[in-house]
Amino acid sequence: MEMARPDDPFNLPAPPGFRGLHPDLPVSLYCRRLPHWRQSGASYFVTFRLADALPQEKIDLLNRMRSEWQRSHPKPTEEDWDAYAREVTQRTEAWSDESFGACWFSSRVWSEELSDRLLHFQGQRYHMGCFAIMPNHCHLVMRPFDGFELENLLQSTKSLVAKKIHSANGTSGRLWQEESYDRIIRDEEHLWRVVQYIGRNPAQAGLPRESWVRWIAPDWHEAGWDFVDAD
Repeated sequence: MEMARPDDPFNLPAPPGFRGLHPDLPVSLYCRRLPHWRQSGASYFVTFRLADALPQEKIDLLNRMRSEWQRSHPKPTEEDWDAYAREVTQRTEAWSDESFGACWFSSRVWSEELSDRLLHFQGQRYHMGCFAIMPNHCHLVMRPFDGFELENLLQSTKSLVAKKIHSANGTSGRLWQEESYDRIIRDEEHLWRVVQYIGRNPAQAGLPRESWVRWIAPDWHEAGWDFVDAD
């Protein structure tokens, strides 16, 4: 279904703080269980999840998928990695929307704690464009500033939130999945689709309004970029 949108968002100027994939700058790739592309100054679409966001049978399925993929791609190209990441992400997105696990962020106390941490260094270490906090995962658009690495910024935020949750609830152990999904946003059209995906995720998951939080940068809103809710 075609998304409802302003007159023509693809003719809007890029929102403040956004920079898409630059065709003339180098891109690096490193791989763990998922591929991670990096380009200095670029904006990223990121998803990270709680450690128990997927049931064990789904984790086992992902492990089998990876083993089979590795056997069939002994020397994977960047295109191979990209296709694999897309398939894994599509599956895990659907499973995460089923709100499996402890779902700490269905509590407004903890969703607001994560929201506060995500915005703590806004304008100092990064530009946060938007985010949606779901019961067991979070989507966001972020551009790290020079001198700050995306994975370090995310790890710092996640670590502080985990410490607060464990301290308040007498729990321990790994709160977050070790690896996040991230992708460089190509251009304004790609950004628009990402922003609308993030904004619509709570409704698509069928969540009540009190169980999620979403936010978009005021300067993006003023520039004509915003979430467009389904009718």
